[in-house]
Amino acid sequence: ITEQGARFRSYVDGRIFKLSPEESIAIQTAIGSDIMMVLDECVQSTVDDSVALKAMERTHRWALRSLAARTNPDQALFAIMQGGLVPELRRQSAAFLTQHPFDGFAVGGLAVGDSRSQREDVTAYAAELLPADRPRYLMGVGTPPDLLYAIGCGIDMFDCVIPTSLAWQGTA
Repeated sequence: ITEQGARFRSYVDGRIFKLSPEESIAIQTAIGSDIMMVLDECVQSTVDDSVALKAMERTHRWALRSLAARTNPDQALFAIMQGGLVPELRRQSAAFLTQHPFDGFAVGGLAVGDSRSQREDVTAYAAELLPADRPRYLMGVGTPPDLLYAIGCGIDMFDCVIPTSLAWQGTA
């Protein structure tokens, strides 16, 4: 991860790919995404506050670059709140992102090292900070108890790898 974007190796052939915020938006535009997500830096939720702060600030800069790269206003663009388990960072992230014309807001950086209790505390706090008149999306959280709790907090949308992982294991 650098200020320019993320670099990763293909699991298929080992080639190196670089993904900038602008390239991410261009790809999502090209495939006709109904909802596009800004590129963010997601660190473990339990990292040191200074690491969470740096990732949050980079996510904010990338969010603005993503917004500037958007070419089709019919495709919704969601910003991603970061800040780990630190309430003040979550507050700062929401305050910054909601000043900009995003169509919805995601709560990122949870279910990556935190306990259910910590996740619930941050989910409830984050949902209160985001505008109720735009979709609020909880990223990467998907157990039935987590979903029910988050719905009660005002979260509208979810995604998670759990259903796919369970399907691979033959679980109904």
